[in-house]
Amino acid sequence: MTWQSPVSCLCYFGFSMACPRGGHGVAKVLIPIGYGTEEIEVVIMVNILHQAGAHVVPASVEPQLEVKLSSGTILVADISISECSDQIVDLVALPIRMPGSVRLRDCKILEAITRKQAEEKRIYGAICAAPAVTLLPWGLLKRRKTTCYPAFIHKLPTFRAVKTNLQISEELTISRGPGTCFQFSVSLVEQLFTLNL
Repeated sequence: MTWQSPVSCLCYFGFSMACPRGGHGVAKVLIPIGYGTEEIEVVIMVNILHQAGAHVVPASVEPQLEVKLSSGTILVADISISECSDQIVDLVALPIRMPGSVRLRDCKILEAITRKQAEEKRIYGAICAAPAVTLLPWGLLKRRKTTCYPAFIHKLPTFRAVKTNLQISEELTISRGPGTCFQFSVSLVEQLFTLNL
C-alpha cells in the first residue's frame, strides 16, 4: 500500500490546499494498522488525506508488514511502526475495529508516539473502538469530551461521553466508526491544512 503524495487539490470539496498547520512542506500522516483493523476506515482515511496532498504512511504494529484486516483483506504496510519512533508527523490517526484496538493499544512504540504527539500539541485522532480501548488506557482522554463506537461508549467516563458522530477537543479528534469515517477524515484535512475557499 504505497502512495506517492503530490501536493494537490481536494477537488471533491472545492478546497484549495496550502501548507499544513505549522507552515512546513507536505503534511506527514501516520496511520498505524494491526491485525483486525477495519478496512473501510483505513481506505477512506488514506484516500481522503492523500487526495488533500498529505504524505500518508500506513505503518504495521505487527512483526511483519503484511497485516490481515477485519474482513480478511491482506494489506501491506509501507513500514514497521518501529521505523517511526523518531519521526515527527503532523497527524497520527488510529483506524480501529476489534481486535485491532487491542493490537494498537498493546504496541508500546505506538503509545509513545501518540503520547508525544499529544504532549507537543500536534494533531491526533481515533475512530470506532479506539477512544475507549486504546486512548483511554493511555490516559489521553483526560478532561476531554469524547465519543466512540456505540457498543463501547459505556466504557467511557459517563460525564465525558457524548453521543455525536464527531468530537473535536483541541488537537484530538474522535469519531464513531466506519459510517462516520468520511466526515472524520475531512475534519482532519480541515485541521491539517489552511483552507482557501
